[in-house]
Amino acid sequence: MKQAKILMVMLLAAVGLFSSCEKEEGPTASATFTTIASGDIDGDVTGNGGSFTKTYTWQNPMPTADYNMDITASKGGSFQLLIKDAEGKNVLDNKLTAGDGEDSKSGVTSSSGTPGAWTVTIVLTDFNGDGSFSLSKGD
Repeated sequence: MKQAKILMVMLLAAVGLFSSCEKEEGPTASATFTTIASGDIDGDVTGNGGSFTKTYTWQNPMPTADYNMDITASKGGSFQLLIKDAEGKNVLDNKLTAGDGEDSKSGVTSSSGTPGAWTVTIVLTDFNGDGSFSLSKGD
């Protein structure tokens, strides 16, 4: 009987030890911004099913901006690019959703904005894959 109790304690300890060693990570998502010498922005997004929002302030001396965004290997979720001018007016709100239409968008912000400190927000929702974006001052 005593030997059975010792064996049971050892078995429970071993199960506890090995089950606590498992590292379970939840879904993640991230975005990086890189400002190049001309003042343009390049960035990358990546995720494994997570959601993420990041905002960046960008100095745009012009009333418009050229943009490009794409999802290159996305398996799910969405990538949204929001841009507001120096007065907080929305000048762009575009979203790419994996498996639903286009996998890239580019062009010029839809309306003229106020030059100055523009706010660029990246929103990843349940994003699973990779993508990129770029911004440059418009004409």
